[in-house]
Amino acid sequence: MDATAPQSPAGLRTTPTWLLNQTASHATRLLTEGFAAHDLRGYHYRLLAALAEDGPASQADLGRRCGIDRSDVVAAVNDLAGRGLVVRAPDPADRRRNVISLTTTGADEAHRLGDTLDRVQRDLLAPLSATEREQLTHLLTRLLDHHTRR
Repeated sequence: MDATAPQSPAGLRTTPTWLLNQTASHATRLLTEGFAAHDLRGYHYRLLAALAEDGPASQADLGRRCGIDRSDVVAAVNDLAGRGLVVRAPDPADRRRNVISLTTTGADEAHRLGDTLDRVQRDLLAPLSATEREQLTHLLTRLLDHHTRR
């Protein structure tokens, strides 16, 4: 360990909460840097990936699926539309709402961002074997499922 790096108490460094938090900080940094190379952010990727996986959606549905606040969805969709990655059109069934669709350029960018996400996973989990990566993913999924069911 770098002698100039801040040191936490030894008792803290062995707790799962501290370890998860520190690892999450590194993961966030890696993802932020990876998406910044595309001049985009994580919430842009979530929106593009949701549209790529599930097809066009209303802004409200897209926000709910991605866990992004409505006002933030509007700003992100405006940004993505300005870059030609999505198009916003009135819903023919309900002209009061907008339907967001990926453009071909947006689908290509979603794919590139997915490749970046895969690279970040490899970088973050580099010290683990394939089996350990699967185990970690399984355990983290169990923890998250348990705590989000409440």
